[in-house]
Amino acid sequence: MIPACGADVAAVREGDVMVSSQPSADELLELAVRVARGAADTARRMRAEGVSAVATKSTVTDVVTAADRAVEMQVIAALREVRPDDAVLGEEYGAAAGGVASGPGSVRWILDPIDGTVNYLYGLPQYAVSLAAEVDGVVVAGVVRNAATGDEWTATRGGGAWRDGRRLAGSTETDLGQALVATGFGYDPARRSHQAGVVAGLIAHVRDIRRFGAAALDLCLAAEGRVDAYYEKGLNAWDQAAGGLVATEAGLVFSGLDGAPPGPDLVIAAPPALFAPLHERLAKLDAAGGP
Repeated sequence: MIPACGADVAAVREGDVMVSSQPSADELLELAVRVARGAADTARRMRAEGVSAVATKSTVTDVVTAADRAVEMQVIAALREVRPDDAVLGEEYGAAAGGVASGPGSVRWILDPIDGTVNYLYGLPQYAVSLAAEVDGVVVAGVVRNAATGDEWTATRGGGAWRDGRRLAGSTETDLGQALVATGFGYDPARRSHQAGVVAGLIAHVRDIRRFGAAALDLCLAAEGRVDAYYEKGLNAWDQAAGGLVATEAGLVFSGLDGAPPGPDLVIAAPPALFAPLHERLAKLDAAGGP
């Protein structure tokens, strides 16, 4: 069992998590979980103290807080203390604050410090720390921790997806008309308008639509079967790296349209029985199109 750690780098060191230069997926996951738990503690504490230094990024509705930046720097510092040569790609600072992944066996960490920042801003309990480890360009370990609730999902490539000691297997629903489907919307008004049109065309063909506002959590909820499927346009690597591995290891098909890999154009995560009909419907609705 992996014990919880505090918010500082020393907690990682005290836990004796010294990962070898050629780490296994399990070693990387152990480090990721310890670091993500400390980061989630910081995010929750800063939310309780009051959201500060709110700024905007791509649009006036795309917010970033002081906590986003503080949590990202905390995670980078903690990872560097244990694995100083690894690269880090984070939402707020990009690759600027990390090392350089080069050579066989190189590791890159992919981080969303607070996925669901608007929820965080409003005090809604759906915001998460998402941290994945990529080796030679392939995500091999990931953790998503809901900082508000303490819910935590983990996965290693080939080792399954887990929550609270229970292996996840996705939804058993086979009828798209009975499927509860999660999605999300971009910050650009033109993109949201296009995405609203897709929802309008889809909603009569599914049980209902849910929008929780945190892609990493959506992917984990689909992996757990708490929603039957998920799709969204506009995701970045940090939005989907850890949650995508959780979904994949739970047996979901995790893909884009027409065989494309999951990426900014579109991400779909659904059990095999639902993937084909959902994919067909989204293709007809041009879900990957628009701005």
